[in-house]
Amino acid sequence: MQQPIEAADFHELAKPADPRLSPDGERVAFVRRQADGDEEYAATVHVAAVDGSGHRRFSLAEGTDAEPRWSPSGDRIAFTATRGAADDRQQLWILPVDGGEARQVTDVVGGVSEIAWGPSGDRIAFVQSVTAEDREEGRDKSVPEEYEPEDHPDPRVVDRTVYRSMQSYFDGRRSHVYVVDVDAADPDAPASGAGTGGDADAGEAVTRLTDGDADFGAPEWGDAETLYYTEEIAEERGADPDDSEEIAIHAHDFAADAVERVHVTTGWGTALAATADGRVAFLRTEPEQASIQPTDLHVIDRASGAVTDLTAGIDRSVSYDVPPQWGPDAETVYFATPDEGQTAVWSAPGDGSADPERLVRRGAISGGHVGGSDGAGPDEVLVALALSEWDHPGDVFAYDAAADETTRLTELNADYLEERHVGEPEELWFESAGGGVEVQGWVLTPPGFDPEADDPGQFPLAVEVHGGPHAMWTTSGTMWHEFQTLAARGYVVFWSNPRGSTGYGADFMQAIERDWGEVTLTDVMAGVEQVADRDYVDDSNAFLTGGSFGGFMTGWAVGHTDYFRAAVAQRGVYDLTGFYGSTDGAYKLLEGDFDTTPSEEPGWLWEQSPTGHAHEVDTPTLLIHSEDDTRTPICTAELYHRILRKNGVETRMVRYPREGHELSRSGEPGHIVDRIERIARWFDGYSDHHDAPRALDRDDNDGLTAGENEDEKEQENDDDEDES
Repeated sequence: MQQPIEAADFHELAKPADPRLSPDGERVAFVRRQADGDEEYAATVHVAAVDGSGHRRFSLAEGTDAEPRWSPSGDRIAFTATRGAADDRQQLWILPVDGGEARQVTDVVGGVSEIAWGPSGDRIAFVQSVTAEDREEGRDKSVPEEYEPEDHPDPRVVDRTVYRSMQSYFDGRRSHVYVVDVDAADPDAPASGAGTGGDADAGEAVTRLTDGDADFGAPEWGDAETLYYTEEIAEERGADPDDSEEIAIHAHDFAADAVERVHVTTGWGTALAATADGRVAFLRTEPEQASIQPTDLHVIDRASGAVTDLTAGIDRSVSYDVPPQWGPDAETVYFATPDEGQTAVWSAPGDGSADPERLVRRGAISGGHVGGSDGAGPDEVLVALALSEWDHPGDVFAYDAAADETTRLTELNADYLEERHVGEPEELWFESAGGGVEVQGWVLTPPGFDPEADDPGQFPLAVEVHGGPHAMWTTSGTMWHEFQTLAARGYVVFWSNPRGSTGYGADFMQAIERDWGEVTLTDVMAGVEQVADRDYVDDSNAFLTGGSFGGFMTGWAVGHTDYFRAAVAQRGVYDLTGFYGSTDGAYKLLEGDFDTTPSEEPGWLWEQSPTGHAHEVDTPTLLIHSEDDTRTPICTAELYHRILRKNGVETRMVRYPREGHELSRSGEPGHIVDRIERIARWFDGYSDHHDAPRALDRDDNDGLTAGENEDEKEQENDDDEDES
């Protein structure tokens, strides 16, 4: 008999990331990631056969691996790893494909990311984040054995508009681009290089290409002597790069030892894709109110200087999750977009001579890579995909354009899924705003529900609202486990993509301009009303939750309706003015979506904030927040929580130490499990369909896996004491 999915099952779920096709198109390298205890993850490089015959672990189960990249000849795989390190700094490693030990190529102070092989296979470009002192002392090339970094500055002096991001402070560090000579870095080579930890020649294999008080990134090779990369800039004299969306694209010519600025684009960062003859694909977002503008894909031809918009013919925003890439024919560019509750992979001629064509559209695609024989066009390419769908949390697939077929290369969770009940969500479209808008949503029912039964029973309703606000939910992806867990706990789960979401066109995304709360709530409640009208849904037992923007909407909703029995607001923005002053670069959401600042309209922004209506809240509301969240800092949650308490609302705040904004997606496994269990426990305490007391009337860990684990640990300690 199949078992229901539980929150604690998160520890058993493996997910793939960053799939990369080998040059011969026969194998896919990817990272397999799974919880390793309550605080850490195991992440190792695996290689799967494209014919679907299986996969195997390729790297040692030590440390955390990331970014597997095949060498141009396909005989080696480069990757980053923390193995052997006393901290979490990723270093560059290279592993021969035909067998042998991996060797460490770098030992740098800032860690290694964004690695890219040069076309000749003798150099690898990478990015690391370092201070000016690191650069002056050479620690960005090789770390002396005696070096011990300080935990953080004391005091911390801030001279930047944006001085932290997501979970960490910059502390004077800037991202710079480097190149390492992989042969010179071989400890067995006559001239020892980086990775030798303090030898006289250590670090000589590493060359820094950029310098100064600026952030560089996205290295991408054109030909063997040309490396492109980006720089965050502000063109206006005296302007602040932290306050700018301008990004310069540079070309470093190794033969001439010269750098040329190729172009300036705008956006939130960009990934580059380049050809050997000087055509560069990049992302661009219109700078005016950039946060509500779609992202387009452009190509510049360095020879002519002409810039072409490849995506003008489709009303979709290009995804940052699957970076654009030139195909084997060097004439076609491939990219991904959100597309009505799924992810689509597109091809477009690099000269813009035709509109993009959709190759494949499925589930939630979190990574992709295009390959095939030399010269292969969009009708012949292979596409490796990291894909999650309603019936599985993630696997690696290969799409064959010639056959128009997709082959599943892995079954990472086969044993787990065989023993668990996985419900299939029902898609629905519903009218909102007086019938003028069509909104997409989904309904997931509890295990054992039979709609054909004479009396299918009634179930409480759990409503989820996504973050962003300019994001898109599917039936899978990062929410797969949470949705399935709530359904298994006896809830009908409803989620949707209200106006403001991506994947439905620019007008749909921009419909929440200067009105996050009312427009979104109108759409969500239109869907709730349609679902609640079903006989098996108990509309008097409805519950609400959401994270980030979904936390904002949860706080907004309970201040404007008493429809919900209880609510859980997670990692939300509750005071827009406080958010503007305390967040990282996301303050641009206020300037873009609301076209204002606190100095211009302080009273109006208070009215647009959940805190401005917190005195109207009667709904029991749990607040969940991460203590190290610098995207939606905890200060606005503290304000909202205090107002609720002052007004006698049944409330509680749960704070997770060591966590940032990605708590629900990549937080400590124990915290991820605890968060889902606390949501369900809060709902259960107010549900007529669950025989459970209020969470406020229970011990802190009563009914939670964390509590059981602590009890087990205490019992083990008692047993040890008895034996001694």
